[in-house]
Amino acid sequence: MLGWDRALPLPSVRTIEEMRSVLADPSCEGSTPLYFMYRDLAKSDADRQWLHSHSLRYDLTVIPPCTLCGEWVKTKGHYHPQKPSGIGYPEVYEVLEGEALYLLQSRRLDDVVMISASTGDTVIIPPDYGHISINPSADKTLAMANIVSTAFESEYGEYETLHGAAYYAMSNGNLKKNPYYPKIPEVRYPGSHWRSAMHRFCTGPLYTLIGNGSVLGFLNFPEKYPAVFAELLKG
Repeated sequence: MLGWDRALPLPSVRTIEEMRSVLADPSCEGSTPLYFMYRDLAKSDADRQWLHSHSLRYDLTVIPPCTLCGEWVKTKGHYHPQKPSGIGYPEVYEVLEGEALYLLQSRRLDDVVMISASTGDTVIIPPDYGHISINPSADKTLAMANIVSTAFESEYGEYETLHGAAYYAMSNGNLKKNPYYPKIPEVRYPGSHWRSAMHRFCTGPLYTLIGNGSVLGFLNFPEKYPAVFAELLKG
């Protein structure tokens, strides 16, 4: 499964009841689990020790194809808190199978970005951007890996209070504005530069970067990489 050559632990399961507060149609019914989260994985004791010693975690998330009363299935959405230095923690994803849409929004709600990613693509979530992951497919499972700092807990409260992200990705191809947001900008679709910028900075299968502190250092010390994040967000 997902190129993982050993047994996976039991996942955490996200149900529709746990997601109801962030859906376009909160009355939507369903009993099938929406997605599965495998946390703190490693293929060897050495890899696990390195990750833990660098305050990092490697995860897998599997999102089967599904629509929720006209909305593509998605993750719940969260922000990362800021460090004492005043900058938020970033995160990095890799699409292992399927296609993904990553809907990012700045905490100030002055920027909303939609990134489309395919198998093998790496996507960096910049500091101070909330994000949801969407499976925009009627028949393909989306599987993603991520590496993230363990120095914080994700913050779901703003997404729950505002009933989801700034936009809902509907299965008819439309983006529906979330009426609970007082004012939001139009969605911005970055050009091809985002793909080349991410791949220059973070190349190769994500798991192969375990042990490479010079590449993954941005996850715990984002204040040292302002130029990288500025390049990702431009245009």
